[in-house]
Amino acid sequence: MSSTPLPATPAPAAAPAAPGTALRAPRLVELTADADPRAVGAALAALGLWPTPLRDPDGRVRALSLHPSSALCAPSALAALPGVARVLGAASPHPLVDALARRPVEVAGHTFNAPGGAPLLIAGPCSVESEGALSAAADQVAAAGAQWLRGGAYKPRTSPYAFQGKGDEALRWLRAAADARGLRVVTEALSEASAPRVAEWSDVVQIGTRNMQNFALLKAVGATRRPALLKRGLCATVEEWLLAGEYLMSHGCPAVVFCERGLRSFDEQTRNLLDLGAVALLKHTYGLPVVVDPSHAAGRRDLVEPLARAALAVGADGLMVEAHPNAAEALSDGPQALSGDELRRLAHHLRALAAALPPPPLSTDWVARAASRP
Repeated sequence: MSSTPLPATPAPAAAPAAPGTALRAPRLVELTADADPRAVGAALAALGLWPTPLRDPDGRVRALSLHPSSALCAPSALAALPGVARVLGAASPHPLVDALARRPVEVAGHTFNAPGGAPLLIAGPCSVESEGALSAAADQVAAAGAQWLRGGAYKPRTSPYAFQGKGDEALRWLRAAADARGLRVVTEALSEASAPRVAEWSDVVQIGTRNMQNFALLKAVGATRRPALLKRGLCATVEEWLLAGEYLMSHGCPAVVFCERGLRSFDEQTRNLLDLGAVALLKHTYGLPVVVDPSHAAGRRDLVEPLARAALAVGADGLMVEAHPNAAEALSDGPQALSGDELRRLAHHLRALAAALPPPPLSTDWVARAASRP
């Protein structure tokens, strides 16, 4: 790659969603007049669904409602159960995101949803502090075998007096450092105004956790036609996260990589609460590209590798970690940044773990098998 600005990537036409995915979410099962509600409820529970009886004024069970935490199951599979008259549900509010499910998705040289592929490793400093420090960090990233270089050119800081990044100058440093080492660039856009500039110099535009529901920014990033890495908000539900991805794709993003980085918690022992259940849900139920940021989740470098291992075990496609050539003097997030040696060791262990992990069955496969039992 050259150090010149990158051309815009055209957004492909949305692929049709496959039947049996999250295109429709069954929510209500109506019963036939002669149905045994307990038998139907037991059959639903066997499929991993949570039914609640709905009674008419005479106390007779006429339908069963399905809790949103129920397993994914195609409406046709439910309609085939004895005693079921019909299945009612809602159309998915994020069809473009659904269309990414379980198909190879190429983003900045890495193919997601590719069986047997090596995990994606994204690494670099929290913020771009100087050209020299970034060059040293990029050397560490390349030596570890990571594929994407991360680093904040613009930094959203809680305190207005904290280091805010080097801005446009840092974007040029990122591009040059990555090109010199065969890496790709992912960095954050903070505003509608900065989105085109970030897209000009990066391969993937990051939406930070504080901006997950900044809808004007999502539209602006979508309009750049660059793929996006979408971090989950501190208090966001999975559905809100998916809908933020739909905003990006509906305005032009060709693909979205979802990044779990921890939720706000009441416990001060770690910075955030890493929700690996949501990672498993996005990968094994929705079939989407998903990576995990254990650095921001824990805020402690000693916990980065254990959480990274757990993330791969539940199905994450890769990791996003912070690394710095001199963490003691980092201008932001030094306590969670890995050294070059720590990053290389992490990368080695993750590649070995990924090679040893068997691919777990998809949720839809499990439902199909359960439905076929006598």
